[in-house]
Formats: sequence, C-alpha cells, structure tokens
Amino acid sequence: MTMHHRHSGKRKLHLGLFNQPLGRHPAAWRRAEAQGHPEDIDWAIRNARKAEEGLFDMFFVADNLAGPEPGAQGKAGGLEPITLLSALAIATSKIGLVGTISTSFSEPYNIARQLASLDHISRGRVGWNVVTTQSDRSAENFSLSALPDHAARYARAGEFVQVVRGLWDSWADEALVMERETGRFLDTSRVRLLEHRGAFFSVRGPLNISRPPQGHPVIVQAGSSRDGIGLAGAQADLAFTAQDTIDDARVYRHALAEVAEAAGRPTPPILPGVMPIVGRTDAEAREKFTALQEHTDIAAGIRQLSGRWGYDLSTHPLDGLVPEPGERIHGESRVRLLLNKARAENYTLRELAALAIASHGHRIVIGSPKTIADDFQHWFEQGGADGFNLIPATMPDGLDDFVDLVVPELQARGLFRERYEETTLRARFALPIPSLGAFA
Repeated sequence: MTMHHRHSGKRKLHLGLFNQPLGRHPAAWRRAEAQGHPEDIDWAIRNARKAEEGLFDMFFVADNLAGPEPGAQGKAGGLEPITLLSALAIATSKIGLVGTISTSFSEPYNIARQLASLDHISRGRVGWNVVTTQSDRSAENFSLSALPDHAARYARAGEFVQVVRGLWDSWADEALVMERETGRFLDTSRVRLLEHRGAFFSVRGPLNISRPPQGHPVIVQAGSSRDGIGLAGAQADLAFTAQDTIDDARVYRHALAEVAEAAGRPTPPILPGVMPIVGRTDAEAREKFTALQEHTDIAAGIRQLSGRWGYDLSTHPLDGLVPEPGERIHGESRVRLLLNKARAENYTLRELAALAIASHGHRIVIGSPKTIADDFQHWFEQGGADGFNLIPATMPDGLDDFVDLVVPELQARGLFRERYEETTLRARFALPIPSLGAFA
C-alpha cells in the first residue's frame, strides 16, 4: 500500500452524502443489522445530522417520477425532495441541502419560488440538481406519450435555468423594507419585471418572494453526455458525475472546462459518485462486499442493463460477453462507463449485471479507512475530482463507518475541514453571489 504524505496547500476535499435511507446495494435492507425506512422523517433527520457531524458539504436527494411497475419487486417509495429538504432545513444548521427537480415536467416560476422559499428557510444552504428525466414512463405521468428527444430536453433545461435565475434576480436585496413609520412595506424601485419570451417559456415576473439569501441557490448538474456537459458548463456551479478511472475523469474535466470557458465561466468543481465499502481492515471490507453480492438478484441487474441498453438483454447468454447497446440508449455516459469496464476487464453479462445492480454505474472503493483515504487523495491530487458524492452501500453502517473512521483519516492528512467555516452552501464552494446589474 502506498503511504501518502500529508496534503499540502489550502485546497480541501468536498463531500456530499447521496441520500440512500436503506443503502444503495439492493441486498442491504435484508441484512439482520439493517435499519431505516425510506419514508421515515426521523430516520432522514438522523442521517442528515450524522453527515453534519462528519462536516459534509451537502446532503443530496435524487428523484424518480415513475412509480413501481405492477408485479415488479425492488425498492420503491420515498419522500419528494423539496418536502424532505424543508424538514431537514429545520433539523440541521450547517449542511447544504441539494434536491433534484426535473425541468421536463415543471414550470420555472413554481421552481424558482420553491427553491427561494427553501433557501430562506435554511438560511442559504440550498442547491438544485437540474435534470431532464430519461424515462418515457415518467413522461406518461405528465400527459405525454413519450419524452421529447435528448437535445430538445436540454434546450428546454437551459432556458428553464435562465428563467429561474432571472426570477431570483427580479428582487434586489433588502427590497422588503417594512418601515412602520412611513407605512412603506416594499421598496418598489428594487423590484423589476422579467418579461422573458423564449422558445419554451413566457414569464412576466417578478417572483412573489424576495431574493434568496445566496442570491441564487447553487445549481448542480449531473449529466455527462455532450448535452449534459453543455448545460453544466454554461449553467452549473457544481458537477456530479460518474467516472471509473482518473483518465476518464480528466477527459470529462477538460470537456467541461472548454464549455465553461466559452461561456465566460469558471469550471465547476467536480464530484464523482463513489460507493465506499469501509472495513476496519481491507480483508473485512472485502468480506462485507462479498456477503452483499451473494444476495444479488442477477435478473434485476439484467432488467437495469436492458433499460440502459435500450433493448431486452434477458435472451442473451449470462456467461457470454456483454452485447453492444441498442440505438435508443438511456443515460449515454453511464452506458459508456459500464461498457468500457466490461470490455477492459472481459466481463460476462452476469458479472456486469452484478456490478451494475451493486453500484448503478458508480465506482466502488473497498477497504480500510487508510485504503479509502489513499484512493480519495490520489484522485484529488491527480485532478480526477474536487471531492466525492458518497453513496452508502448499506445503512446505517455505510454512513456511520465513513464519518467515524474515514473522515478522521482525511482530516489527519489535511485533506478535509476540521470545522464548518462558512454558513452558506455557495460560500463553502467559494462561489461568488451573482451580481444583479442595475435596477431601473
């Protein structure tokens, strides 16, 4: 094992917790020691507070807009992101709160208002993970027979974010003066119309809530396709991503930097998703993972891959090589990541299904606190990541072991903060408050 020196320099790792109330691994909830429920707010609060004890930058909530298929097994249910984060805003005081909202089935005015409200409630700790939604099954819940094509969804998303930002800027700071003596509640010279007319939206404005404490809540983007990188470079403050190797991560960073530079913006910090399996020793961590994999439902893995590959893979031999994806793939970057791994390591379809069901396409790091810290330090110092979005395989041990064992190891190396210095999520990533321009 390589022994890493103490990290020099002021740059520190960022850590997000990807909310997995029962753990991401499909077998995790069936263990005797498993705890939790996907719709128990006390459990969510307990986990958000544990991440806050570990000084995490943010608590991140994904979303899905389709219910379970009749007769299908697998995890289902879960709290809606804005509702969940509103409760967590009161139950925590420092950790950032990032929620996923699709631009495909919402209106900018509603979303600008909800996120501004949540930013006020949390006193400046909110982020929005902008997604476009990949599944036609979701579209069928919103009066559409199928999703618009990839490029159209991203074009709409770009305009959607632009309108939301404009609405947040429709009030100057301190416009609510509330002067008892004069009876002037609002300084109307500090509020303006938006008058947006675009290809997808027509929005007069102004917003019906004052400017958020952060100016703009932090914008996060999680797509690694060409269109996803285009949106991230032009609009996002942070980028979540899935890469398996540092080389792939550097290629992604370079592509993102090019788009950001063309838009006159800095390259957003990059946080790849990682599933850490923590043991007190490397051997214990490997045993933990092997035990989980013994309960893997290969058929469910094949169903997941079929959804990504764009056709039914169940007729292909499990112990044969992984076939090529179809024409209509879902999640181009994730498919490419899985396929590259399968080709590089000569995986059979069965082996890829077991891996896909365990990680959902994210990197798995298995080992002792030192081994995991070595890995994180290597990625961080070699330009593969500015931090990580952690996806616990199991709960509560996946989160607790990381906070109790790995965080102190990262701190001892000077890689991670010893205390929260900043009060807002925007300040934690050293992002400037967006300027308003002149009010008429």
